[in-house]
Amino acid sequence: MERFADEADVLIVGGGPSGLSAAIKLKQLATSAGKDLRVCLVEKSAEMGGHTLSGACLEPRALNELFPNWKELGAPVTQEVTGDKFYFLTEKSRIPIPLLPGMPMQNHGNYIIRLGKLVKWLAEQAESLGVELYPGTAASEVLYHEDGSVKGVATNDVGIAKDGSPKDSFQRGMELHAKVTLFGEGCHGHLAKTLFKKFNLRENCDPQLYGIGVKELWEVDPALHKPGLVEHTVGWPLDRNTYGGSFLYHLNDEGAPLVSVGVVVGLDYTNPYLSPFLELQKFKTHPGNIKLFQNGKRIAYGARALNEGGFQSIPKLTFPGGCLIGCSPGFLNLPKIKGIHNAMKSGMVAAEAVYETLTDENAASKSKTKGFDPISYEEKMKASWTWSELKSVRNVRSSFHTSLGLYGGMLYTGVVYYILRGKEPYTGHIKDADHKSLQPINDCKPISYPKPDNVVTFDLLSSVALTGTNHDHDEPPHLTLRDDSVPMAKNFAIYGGPEQRFCPAGVYEYVEREDGKGHRLQINAQNCIHCKTCDIKDPSQNINWVCPQGGEGPAYNGM
Repeated sequence: MERFADEADVLIVGGGPSGLSAAIKLKQLATSAGKDLRVCLVEKSAEMGGHTLSGACLEPRALNELFPNWKELGAPVTQEVTGDKFYFLTEKSRIPIPLLPGMPMQNHGNYIIRLGKLVKWLAEQAESLGVELYPGTAASEVLYHEDGSVKGVATNDVGIAKDGSPKDSFQRGMELHAKVTLFGEGCHGHLAKTLFKKFNLRENCDPQLYGIGVKELWEVDPALHKPGLVEHTVGWPLDRNTYGGSFLYHLNDEGAPLVSVGVVVGLDYTNPYLSPFLELQKFKTHPGNIKLFQNGKRIAYGARALNEGGFQSIPKLTFPGGCLIGCSPGFLNLPKIKGIHNAMKSGMVAAEAVYETLTDENAASKSKTKGFDPISYEEKMKASWTWSELKSVRNVRSSFHTSLGLYGGMLYTGVVYYILRGKEPYTGHIKDADHKSLQPINDCKPISYPKPDNVVTFDLLSSVALTGTNHDHDEPPHLTLRDDSVPMAKNFAIYGGPEQRFCPAGVYEYVEREDGKGHRLQINAQNCIHCKTCDIKDPSQNINWVCPQGGEGPAYNGM
């Protein structure tokens, strides 16, 4: 069966902050100039914002530029930061660290939000401007013109059984063509992976570093609730050689006393016994935290990967027929623990470059390929405040890659960065990708974690149930192995099966073989919450995450 094809001026893959900001900016520019521009956006989640997860503490700079009247328009951005605290944790105590003016962790003027709600609101604004939104539509393949430029994307076929045969519900995917395609899939997007290789976009940058953020949303005792309070910590429960930290954000949401709590762990950690999910459970048991949760109720759970490489890891942003925006290339400001404002800004800047390209009367004759290359996007990004912001903190992450570990990073951030503000005459570099960092399990110490008490700490499967994740049990697997023999021969034999610990959703299990002779890897793909950690951290790079049917995956509500 042939695929039906549709054509737009601009196609955007991904309905997160960057994709929606790009769509909105494009329509704003076209409307102000009286031009007609067809902008289509596809999003794999069943609902806009359904796959969105972040802390989240929003720096409103990009939102101010996109919608100067966002307050009058009713944006769900209402909880201003009222207090800012930073602690170094030991097992039993909290040592306050002063936040001096200009330090990246300062949050004066920022807002605590539920990012999924902001994404829904942005989608409403985009639709009102004439953007065509297609939630529940998964882009599964990049399409190319004969000259090698990007032509658009194809959506995946649906209604296919595990064995590859069509079911009664079978529907052929469709092709979406555009003059320019913007890829804003989020961190470690499965299409962006293929673009990096085809166009060699990572040729002149460092390997990308990643972290995993594991988060819960709680309704707490009103007597302990402090709306607007932001708390960050470093130290316990992580050791000094593991990059990471925690956050506690108090927000008032429609009268409910909510606290967003999470742990972020750098995926360059070395000990295969480490479990990011259990690090969060352990963090909540600290004497300074446990009272907040003892009389509370956990109402949501989720996890996602995030880019940590920063300035040195930004790839080439454009290619014939398209460009990368948001977390696809990676614009997170790691010491700030913020990326929403930069993701939005990248989408807006890309929109300006794409609009200029498309409205140039000589665009077709200037272009060497059928797919237009918005070359000015990269130039405009380098002239933007996002670029200068990321450049100023470029050495923070690499400063942790010394024998001092955490202490070296804190020393750099607290002294060198505070004095020089990124003007030091050198740039630290990252040599290896995260999947190369694990040490053999026999060389590492087991990590002790608390047993779930179902009051403050919980087991993994009951947590996954809160994500609302869902996948058809009878469909081709979206978690594939390049070689079925590798999990037992390498991952289990050398590293003790780290998949079963780094996955925050219980997707991977090493179970006893039916014949009782050893173990085998069992993949519970229906549990997947689309965090991509397995694709990033697998030490053998044997796991390949591809997109399942549109509308599947987690169903986050304002995470």
